Amino acid sequence: MKTIGLIGGMSAESTVTYYKVINSVVNQKLGGFHSAKCLLYSVDFDEIERCQMSGEWEKSGEILADAARRLQKGGADFLVLCTNTMHKVAHAIQSAVSIPFLHIAEATARRVKDAGIGKVCLLGTAFTMEEGFYKDVLARNGIDVIVPDADDRKTVNDVIYGELCHGVIKDESRAKFVGIINKAAALGARGAILGCTEIGLLVGDGDITLPVFDTALIHAEEAALAALE
Repeated sequence: MKTIGLIGGMSAESTVTYYKVINSVVNQKLGGFHSAKCLLYSVDFDEIERCQMSGEWEKSGEILADAARRLQKGGADFLVLCTNTMHKVAHAIQSAVSIPFLHIAEATARRVKDAGIGKVCLLGTAFTMEEGFYKDVLARNGIDVIVPDADDRKTVNDVIYGELCHGVIKDESRAKFVGIINKAAALGARGAILGCTEIGLLVGDGDITLPVFDTALIHAEEAALAALE
């Protein structure tokens, strides 16, 4: 079994999901008392969030590159960055180490293509919805992306940072997200990518009629399977 290097803490709420899913998948595959071999470097999210809001992406990349080097030195065979937004600096992490990097958008794109879906709604932080670092990966895989309008993007972003990253789950916020996804469905979306690892804490398969692609679950499952290859 390979050792997974997890760069987590962004936020700690969704990093818990990664740990639980990875170990669950490994146990399902191997049975008995088997669990995953993994190393976790959990950053101080306050430091990362300040870099995001001030546009200091190079600094945040350096922080995560340092985490990656520490995980490689500790014996990790490959890396998993437990967040969507910080894949904006994936290049800084990849260039800092010699071990493979499992990209969350690539893993999600594979799952969407396997489902035969060509157009999706993308929810996430404002950075993920508005910039190209994530949408471009989907486009390269032949997937058309619909993002919410400006007001709805603000709603999604505010709920992520103001509630979900703090473990706060509100029914009214779930209703808002469902309404936003339904708008995208009316515009032709045939699936919904939960492109922030915290959104799955709020919205799931039972809440909307479209197929849901929870990036935290997908990424964690892919990591577990990669460890068993």
